[in-house]
Amino acid sequence: MVELKRRRLGRTGLAVAELGLGAMDTPQSAEGAETLRAALDEGIDFVDTARDYAGSEFLIGQVVRERGRADFHISSKTFSRTIDGSQRDVDRSLSVLGVKHIDLYQLHDISTEEAWERAMAENGALAGLKIARYRGLIGHIGISSHSLELVERAITSGEFDTVMLEYSAFFPQTAPLIELASARDVGVIVMRPLGGSGRTSVMRGRIAEGYRGLLTPANLLRYTLSHRGVSVVIPGARHPSRIYDNVATAGAYQPMDDAERRAIESEAKYLY
Repeated sequence: MVELKRRRLGRTGLAVAELGLGAMDTPQSAEGAETLRAALDEGIDFVDTARDYAGSEFLIGQVVRERGRADFHISSKTFSRTIDGSQRDVDRSLSVLGVKHIDLYQLHDISTEEAWERAMAENGALAGLKIARYRGLIGHIGISSHSLELVERAITSGEFDTVMLEYSAFFPQTAPLIELASARDVGVIVMRPLGGSGRTSVMRGRIAEGYRGLLTPANLLRYTLSHRGVSVVIPGARHPSRIYDNVATAGAYQPMDDAERRAIESEAKYLY
């Protein structure tokens, strides 16, 4: 088995394999359970889910019960913006996942000013997660966002142990935020490291037709892993073959230099 390198997840102090699994779409495949088992067997030990990902927590809970325990780190998220709603989501997650404690719980998609104000209010979702942490139900609190301004605000607020953001050759503008998070000891979880399922499908189609350029899933994963401020990348996977491909890349890659990064960013501009 390939040995995956490990990185520190910011101030959480958790040491996680730098390649994780984003389990949003995993249940949408008949091979979903096999895919999750393959990920865990290959050394992936950080699995990200959310209350709103249809069937995802349920699938993870099935595998947890099969294994007899959660011998990997689980991260889930609440889309609620209220103190009561976020606590209910934590309780539901615990029940569905079949665990007594969740390592990381995040505010989900805080990408508008309204979402930020509601979640951060005195009776907002962050307050509910703090209560859940006090009760020992969750270990750490994070946030996910598609807004550069709000990611920066989250990093500098001191309220969050981790941030989840988009970063890839298609979306390199978050690189300074990753550096800021690293300086503040905030863990960085990268979503869409391969550019998102639509782009990935187009790339795989081009490769099947004979394309031999830079823009491949393996090179995109290399690109993201090359940023040392990143704690863990979480490409999605519906099939075990995708897990094996990603693990092979993560286990053997050499970091990209500046020229390689610029070249793949330039080509990424023209995929669509």
